[in-house]
Amino acid sequence: MRSIARLWPVVFAMLLGVFIVYGAGFASPASLHNAAHDSRHSFAFPCH
Repeated sequence: MRSIARLWPVVFAMLLGVFIVYGAGFASPASLHNAAHDSRHSFAFPCH
């Protein structure tokens, strides 16, 4: 049971990272796209 409690921060960090890279990466509003632009390029994620 204790190992499951230690796993939650890892799962949350992974979900947040996926949202930032892919959710904001494919967002249509320009403000979301521009907000995540530099972080996507630092991970070699092509956006244009």
